[in-house]
Amino acid sequence: MVIGATGFLGTEVCRQLIEANKKVRALVRTTSDPARVKALEDMGVEISTGDIKDLTSIDKAFAGVGAVISTASSTRSRNEGDSIETVDKLGQLNVVETAEANGVEHIIYISFLKSPETFPLQDAKQEVEKRIQKSKMMYTILRPTVFMEVWLGPHLGFDAVNSTATIYGPGTNKLSWIATKDVAAFAVASLENDSARNSIIDLGGPEALSPLEVVKLFEEQKGKKFQLQFVPEEALRAQKDSADDSLQKSFAALMLTYAGGAIVPMEETLKNFPLKLMSVKDYRNMLSVTKTP
Repeated sequence: MVIGATGFLGTEVCRQLIEANKKVRALVRTTSDPARVKALEDMGVEISTGDIKDLTSIDKAFAGVGAVISTASSTRSRNEGDSIETVDKLGQLNVVETAEANGVEHIIYISFLKSPETFPLQDAKQEVEKRIQKSKMMYTILRPTVFMEVWLGPHLGFDAVNSTATIYGPGTNKLSWIATKDVAAFAVASLENDSARNSIIDLGGPEALSPLEVVKLFEEQKGKKFQLQFVPEEALRAQKDSADDSLQKSFAALMLTYAGGAIVPMEETLKNFPLKLMSVKDYRNMLSVTKTP
């Protein structure tokens, strides 16, 4: 069972599970994008309808499920009533409770790398992690660092096409950028990897680069300087402190985390999970290919 299957990570998890000849069920909402649901069906994914905010709506979907991979979050796709409190906290707690009640053997939960900041999204993730560890199920908690597709995309100000980038903080602190497909690969591999049993695993990419080093990689490819806009940490701190919305407070905190850097050593993890990880240069080259007419 994949929770959050119509999201960018959940869809990739489903794709890799199908590729691995697994029988896959996706929990989708009545409000889910029909095109995304159809794409899952076309892959061979069985569709169940329910909303993790409503405990009674999801119980039947868990019947006969041996493992759950939960990727759902309110941070990227939100409907009315969605929030960090209702989805990332209470909704995910509903998933754990329902999975446990239905005899699910293994739960794989996508959290994120712990930040020195304090903010609502992290509080929610931590509460869910603690509940999972107290459950009767075998668990794997994956904590990826910054996703390339999110932080090196136009939505957060990194526009490779137009050679512009927003840099949060000084841009000199290194981050272990990771690709969506690699997070999905760790989730799928965790189903049959003994080292994933009752484990919390921090995830990063194959190398740590500062945002300014990333910009330089893209400049070298394009042969053109990027126009940079810097957002000082003081401004991000003020934004976090003044935000009265939990999501905005969390976004500001995540930007502060990015500004401070986040390095994840992967040598030991890759001994247990011999996966080939996408580098930022690989991602840059992939973008160049997809943008070529």
